Amino acid sequence: MSADVLVWFKRDLRVQDNPVLAQAAARGGRVLPLFIVEPEGWAQPDASARQWRFVAESLGALREDLARLGAPLIVRVGPASEVLAGLLAATGIREVVSLEETGNGWSYARDRAVAGMLRAMGVAWHELPQMGVIRRLKGRDGWAARRDRVIRGAQVPVPEAIQGFDLDPGQIPDARDLGLAFDPCPGRQKGGRAEALGLLSSFLESRGREYRRAMSSPLEGATACSRLSPHLAWGTISPREAAEAAALRKRQAKGTREGWSGAMQSFEARLAWRDHFMQKLEDEPALEHRCLHSAYEGLRGDDAVRRAAWEAGETGFPFVDACMRSLNATGWLNFRMRAMLVSFASYHLWLDWRATGPHLARMFTDYEPGIHWSQMQMQSGTTGMNTVRMYNPVKQGLDQDPTGVFTRHWCPELRELPDAFLQEPWRWEGAGRILGKRYPVPVIDLVQAGRAAREKVWGLRHGDAFRSEAARIVEKHASRKDGGAGRHFVNDRSPKKARRGGGGGGAGQLSLDL
Repeated sequence: MSADVLVWFKRDLRVQDNPVLAQAAARGGRVLPLFIVEPEGWAQPDASARQWRFVAESLGALREDLARLGAPLIVRVGPASEVLAGLLAATGIREVVSLEETGNGWSYARDRAVAGMLRAMGVAWHELPQMGVIRRLKGRDGWAARRDRVIRGAQVPVPEAIQGFDLDPGQIPDARDLGLAFDPCPGRQKGGRAEALGLLSSFLESRGREYRRAMSSPLEGATACSRLSPHLAWGTISPREAAEAAALRKRQAKGTREGWSGAMQSFEARLAWRDHFMQKLEDEPALEHRCLHSAYEGLRGDDAVRRAAWEAGETGFPFVDACMRSLNATGWLNFRMRAMLVSFASYHLWLDWRATGPHLARMFTDYEPGIHWSQMQMQSGTTGMNTVRMYNPVKQGLDQDPTGVFTRHWCPELRELPDAFLQEPWRWEGAGRILGKRYPVPVIDLVQAGRAAREKVWGLRHGDAFRSEAARIVEKHASRKDGGAGRHFVNDRSPKKARRGGGGGGAGQLSLDL
C-alpha cells in the first residue's frame, strides 16, 4: 500500500547510500524531503557561521540532486515541532522518517519534544539506525564486529525517481539571517557532495600515500589527511562509502611496495575510531556536561584571561599559538595538534574542559558532538580509564615543525628568531625586542605548571573507590579487541595499565580530522 512520507534530513545530506530516502521512496507515495533550519540550535555555544556555511553549501547540492529525482528539497526555518506540525497538517502526511542522530544535548531534547508532539498527532516517526553507532546498546562486547558488518554491507541504491509535493522550496538562509557572529575563516572547506567526492578521489589517488607518516604534522597533514571529516559529520558522504573506497584501494595495493596498504589500514582504523567515540556519547549523553569519572568534578575552573589568550593564539608559546591561529583561520587542524591544544589548556593553563570545549567546537568546521566531547575529556584526563597525556608544546614544536615553517607562517612576529630559539623565544638574547612588545610573554611557567598539574591529576587516581568507578567506565565505554575494527584499536587503558605507560594509541584527536 502506498503512503506519503516526510523525510527529515539531519546529518545525512546526500541521496547516495541513504536508507532513509530509499525507504520513503519504496512506500510508493509522494515524498516530502525536508531540512529544518533551527535558529535556537544555531544559537548554541558550539555552533558557528563557518559550520552553517558548510551546511548551506551542502543543502544547495542536495537540493539539486533531489530535484533531478523529482522532489526538490524543502527548507523551512523555525522550531522543528512547529515546522513539522505545519507541514503535516497541510499535506496530510502521517509518517515521518529520519536517521538517528547523536547530537548535542540541545538536539537530544529537541528530538524528545518532537517525538511527543508526533505521538499526540498520531503520526508515526521511524528513526533508522546510523552506520556504526548503535542506539540502546547494552554493552561493548561484540560492538566492533556489529559495526563492521554494517560498514562492510552493500550500499543502499539511489531511488530511480520520487514524486514530490507542489510546495515552495524555501530559501536557504545566510549565516547573518541566523544571527551568527562574524566568523572570518578564509581557509574553510567547502560543503557539498562534489567536494566530498573530489577529496576522496585525490586522497586515494595521490594525497593519501604518506597518510600514516604525515598525519602528525600540522603542515604535511593538511594535504596528506583525507579532509573528509566535515563531510562525514554532515553526511554528504557516508562512512560506508569512505570505508569501501579505502578497502578497494588497499586491495589494489596488495603485493606492491608503494605504501598504500599501510596508509589505508590507518585510515580504516580512524574511521572505526570515529564510530567508537560517537558511541560513547550515544551511550552516555551526560558526558557532554559532566566528567566521565566523578573524581574529577571540581578539579579545574576557568580563568578568563588565560582562556582568552589561548583562544586568540596569544599564550606566548609559539607552537600553541601557531596551531590555534591556524585553526581559527582555516577551521581545521591535524589530530595531534588538536590534542596538544586541549592538553595545554587543561594541564598547563588548568582550565576546565567545559570552558575550552565550546571555542574548539565553534572553530572546527568538522565539529561532531559525539567525537568532540569524548575527546575533550580524554585529552583532559577526566575519563578515569585513559592515561594522563600531557603534551610539551616546546617539544611538539621541535618534533612536528623542525624547520619552523608552520610556526613562522602563523606567528610572523617571530620570523627573525633563529631555529634554536623559535619555540622558546624567552631564551634568545634578543627576546627583549619582541616579548611583551610584538609577541606576548608566556602566560605561565611551563615547567612549574606541568609539575603542579601532574601532582593534582595523579593524586586522584588512587584508592578503591576510584578504581571501582573506573572499572565500571571501562566496562561500558572501552573498546574491545573482538575482531573487525577492534583489531585496530589500542584499548582505552585502565588506571593500572596507564601507570605502566601507553594508552590512547592513534585515538588522540578531536573531531577525528581523518
